[in-house]
Amino acid sequence: MLTHELIAQLAAELDQSEKSRVQVEHFSKRHPGMTVEDGYAVSRAWVASKIAAGRKSIGHKIGLTSRAMQISSQIDEPDYGTLLDDMLFAPGDIPTQRFIAPRVEVELAFILKRRLEGDKITVDDVLAATDYVTPAIEIIDARIEQFDRHTKVMRKVQDTISDNAANAGIVLGGRKVHPREVDLPWCGAILRQNGAVEETGLAAGVQGHPAIGVAWLAMKLAPWGECLEAGEIVLAGSFTRPVAAKKGDHFDADYGPLGRFEFLFA
Repeated sequence: MLTHELIAQLAAELDQSEKSRVQVEHFSKRHPGMTVEDGYAVSRAWVASKIAAGRKSIGHKIGLTSRAMQISSQIDEPDYGTLLDDMLFAPGDIPTQRFIAPRVEVELAFILKRRLEGDKITVDDVLAATDYVTPAIEIIDARIEQFDRHTKVMRKVQDTISDNAANAGIVLGGRKVHPREVDLPWCGAILRQNGAVEETGLAAGVQGHPAIGVAWLAMKLAPWGECLEAGEIVLAGSFTRPVAAKKGDHFDADYGPLGRFEFLFA
């Protein structure tokens, strides 16, 4: 386990990387004994420093929800990070200078109307606690380089978790629907980049049902004495691969019956 001093140091490195837009080397390479728990400790320390500086938590993101991503990351469960108020964007122009190596993922967001807490939470509990579900795009980023600059080895899950589960931005758009109004696993999307279809997918790709991850997260927070609060946004996980974005790229997210919205990396 990493010391408190080292955890604080790594959190500060992430903060400086985000501000300077210069990536840092893998924590897992520099500290081979680093655990998943250490990764969450670093992430929490970084988020805590942001909140102390004036940011506000608005919810959570769930990542690594697909079986393929879990296998590639050599884990058997998703990961999670914190959404902050300065990460929320409306459809339209997205400031490219906010990011280092942005990538775009297609998701559904659950907006909660009441608290979800405890160690036994079901999909029905999630649906009952949800005010509405709406289309969402997550913008992920890499303050820790994805591939080591020397060996080209891919970063480990400990690195991704430290990096606030790669969270960097969220765009909400389309319709707001009651979670029982639609068959959530069958909600799909077409993602176009500069007019070309880059990705398509169904929300069933998120562990079979997007509410499963929300229930998992609420139970995962319980040992920390935490929960999912009313009013929070919970990103349920991507059901497409991430698509790299650069300045000038125009994206069109078409969720069919759930609506359509566009955004530009300006």
